[in-house]
Amino acid sequence: MTTKNAGRAGWSAVRVVRDRNAGLFLAGVVISGFGTSALWLAAGVWVKDLTGSDRLAALCLLAMWAPTLAGPLLGGLADRARRTPLLIGASLFMAGLLLTLCTVDSPRGLWLLYAVLFVYGAVGVVHDAAESALVAAAVDRSLLGDFNGLRMTTNEGMKLVAPLAGAGLYTAYGGAGVALLDALTFVLAAAVYAFLRIPADRPAPPSDGHRVRSAEGARHLWSHPVLRPLVVAGGATMLCAGLSGALVYAVVDDLGHSPAYAGVLYAVQGAGSVTVGLLSGPALRRLGARRFAACGIALLAVAVALRAVPDDALAWACSAAIGAGLPAVLIAALTTVQQQTPGPLLGRVTATANTLVFTPNVVGLAVGAALVEPVGHRLLLVVVGCALAATAAALLHRPASAERAASRSPSDANPA
Repeated sequence: MTTKNAGRAGWSAVRVVRDRNAGLFLAGVVISGFGTSALWLAAGVWVKDLTGSDRLAALCLLAMWAPTLAGPLLGGLADRARRTPLLIGASLFMAGLLLTLCTVDSPRGLWLLYAVLFVYGAVGVVHDAAESALVAAAVDRSLLGDFNGLRMTTNEGMKLVAPLAGAGLYTAYGGAGVALLDALTFVLAAAVYAFLRIPADRPAPPSDGHRVRSAEGARHLWSHPVLRPLVVAGGATMLCAGLSGALVYAVVDDLGHSPAYAGVLYAVQGAGSVTVGLLSGPALRRLGARRFAACGIALLAVAVALRAVPDDALAWACSAAIGAGLPAVLIAALTTVQQQTPGPLLGRVTATANTLVFTPNVVGLAVGAALVEPVGHRLLLVVVGCALAATAAALLHRPASAERAASRSPSDANPA
């Protein structure tokens, strides 16, 4: 990256942080992301300590991810209520709910832990949809890519720090201590959201039934000439990322290290994600969402395939490249959704897009875990790399007429 480009990226980041609402949103992301990442790790360890079962520990992640399947329905809530009070209320509700986990001290209380994690995931879907809609209304359109990149950077930064803090807190005070920490972060996030000043945060009165309103988001997403290929490419990329992620311990074993070495590779990957998050705004403006996403997927394809070579230096380079390539399509898709979707639909469209993009990741994890032993990780990595390369090529192959149609403002096609 040239000094000139780095300067532009830095100035764009400063402009985002100096914007009052954008800065508050980023503060909320940092605070709530810290608590979520800490609980994500501690929940599985908590169940493992109580039961000794890897299967029951893995169910924690499933409980948090399962509500994503209901994204189109849950996202509708973000379009039916004032979004700022919704963020505040959801945060305070989760703070109170997490306090109930202080009573879990035996396997008999696991049902409560799973129930809280399930509600946690459902509230997260609504929260993300409402936040996306508010950001689109509060942040200058030209800075949305920069904001989403910084959001990715802060999220990845929390993933590097928060699990370690959560593990230390769990060791000292048990699962209840981590639950109290997460509850506190929700209270702090609610306080941050209370300072938001966003005009016209009042939804239009509903004119149709709940099912019809939920389907509107899916129809808009699927009929849009740019959103649809970006979301499809995002889902295909996350499917491949899940497959690749399930092979990481086989890669570590092939390198001759203990399983704990996977943590090193994940840290390097996180550093790559932090870097691309800072550069995404200028890259989106220079390349456009489609080419930016395709370049990221192509980089990911090369890195995943080269992981089949058992070399430590190459493994580090591939991890950094995976961290840089994977977020590109996610940032491009979310930014385009915010730019190309009318405000009254934005909650439903965001939640639907998240369902279509992130659900395949869980499928990929399951398929990768099932195939790693009978097929072998090296062949799987090469196949996944080829699939990613095909995804990047398909994303670049777009009719010019569709691009011209999509370049219009969404208000041109939908005066609402």
